[in-house]
Amino acid sequence: MDILIALLPALLWGSVVLINVKVGGTSYEQIMGTVLGAFIVGTAVYFIVQPELSVKILIVGMISGAFWALGQGNQLKSIKKIGVAKTMPISTGMQLVGTTLISVIFFNEWKSTTAVILGIVALLLLVTGVVLTSLKGDKDDEENGSIKSALNILIISSIGYITYVVIGRFFGVEGWDALFPQAIGMVIGGFLLSFKHKPKKKAVVKNLIPGVLWALGNMAMFYSQPKVGVATSFSFSQMLVVVSTLGGIFILHEQKTKKQYIGIAVGIILIIAAAFLLGYAKK
Repeated sequence: MDILIALLPALLWGSVVLINVKVGGTSYEQIMGTVLGAFIVGTAVYFIVQPELSVKILIVGMISGAFWALGQGNQLKSIKKIGVAKTMPISTGMQLVGTTLISVIFFNEWKSTTAVILGIVALLLLVTGVVLTSLKGDKDDEENGSIKSALNILIISSIGYITYVVIGRFFGVEGWDALFPQAIGMVIGGFLLSFKHKPKKKAVVKNLIPGVLWALGNMAMFYSQPKVGVATSFSFSQMLVVVSTLGGIFILHEQKTKKQYIGIAVGIILIIAAAFLLGYAKK
């Protein structure tokens, strides 16, 4: 049962962007709905669990959540340009590379020779996997422009996601304590990203569900980490890239060339393998 719960974050987080795309709306309406959905769950959990809420936890959590909104909002922008099946492997790869390098430099995670070897191999696999998932199709010129534009957006997105993870860890604000403050920060960040674009209420309401699913995935992660270990929980959660990418192809019917299908398939395998290696390098 613990293993199944540890797999829930991958299923729920991988479904978030699929539902965003399925219910529609602009990227600004999607991010606003998503952060409000997460806020609803975060508020409910706060009153049920009643975790510690100091000034430091509140401020750090809010900043962390605002950066998550920056990451998610720009990820949704990238999806509008190149689709889910291309965005998610590239986005996941960038996040893993960024968080790994920061963890090694600032938190000294690779404490043995074996960990260093596993980590370096994992980073090479990540870079290779990202390159393979971004192979161009038949319309090279048109697609090349879209990829370049999307990559710039995903760099900003990855900075948001990485800061969301790292700042909480740096100040020791993580887990159940951080959930509600992060939800507040997400709403603030979502509002700052979207208020100039005047999101429509109907579209925002439709996008509440992805936010609820994201928050539930977060809760499953908090529950599973003490049960199966941080390394295993982390590795399992990164399988979200499989759910979202395959969902983009089979549920959203995103069209790819044969070369791209092969590149995406091999790239996903390499990224997942890298995630497991990184998980064990952290032990």
